[in-house]
Amino acid sequence: MNRSIYIQALQMEKNGDWDGSHRLIQQYHTAEACWIHAYLHRVEGDLGNAGYWYARAGKSMPQYDLNREWQELMESINKE
Repeated sequence: MNRSIYIQALQMEKNGDWDGSHRLIQQYHTAEACWIHAYLHRVEGDLGNAGYWYARAGKSMPQYDLNREWQELMESINKE
């Protein structure tokens, strides 16, 4: 999987294009893509849907702020 897709999706969301980010990432089903998808639904406030995607990613929903999770996502993507 080309990690630049993940970075692009996260940058789109950060720049205010939640819909574009969601359209892009929902095409992929790797653990990383599922984590980003979960994060996006958490941003949206749809915690039920977010929970589903966190489970698909093998993660628990974070109890800390969205900015911290965004940073964790970027760090995780960039180190692999």
